[in-house]
Amino acid sequence: MASNTADTGHGAADAVHGSSGMPQLDFSTYGNQIFWLLVTLVVIYLILSRVALPRIAAILNERQGTITNDLAAAEDLKAKAVEAENAYNKALADARAEAQRIAAETRAEIQAGVDEAIAKADEEISAKAAESEKAIAEIRAGALESVKVVATDTASALVAALGGKDDADAVAAAVAKRTEG
Repeated sequence: MASNTADTGHGAADAVHGSSGMPQLDFSTYGNQIFWLLVTLVVIYLILSRVALPRIAAILNERQGTITNDLAAAEDLKAKAVEAENAYNKALADARAEAQRIAAETRAEIQAGVDEAIAKADEEISAKAAESEKAIAEIRAGALESVKVVATDTASALVAALGGKDDADAVAAAVAKRTEG
């Protein structure tokens, strides 16, 4: 009998828990499980469609707007950069033209100064050359006179040394004839 009471003890536990195994697989509770599954899915759908998905859509729209605004700003900045580059290139070309103009003016001024200095130097050289030629002519004239005097003295001394009579007029005439040509 002891074994009967032991069996009835287990039988009562089985009756409390239903059938042995997992309660999810008990066909008698399927209707209840399907009902709560549908309720849960509807609640999740409502939460997603009313709360989560609008927030996600708003965030995506905000990001798309930000991207569009950033692209528009980038295009504006690109246009401004091209405009600035064109202005820079124009300013650079103007500066180069101005520098060339200034260099040409400076070259012309320097050339005018050089030409003036050359003309002045030529005048000074011509004046000094004329003075030099005049001085040379005076020196030649003085040298020719000195040569005539020395030649006359030498000829008189030779005639006297050779024992002839010293005729000053004849010696002077002979020296003059020889020095002229």
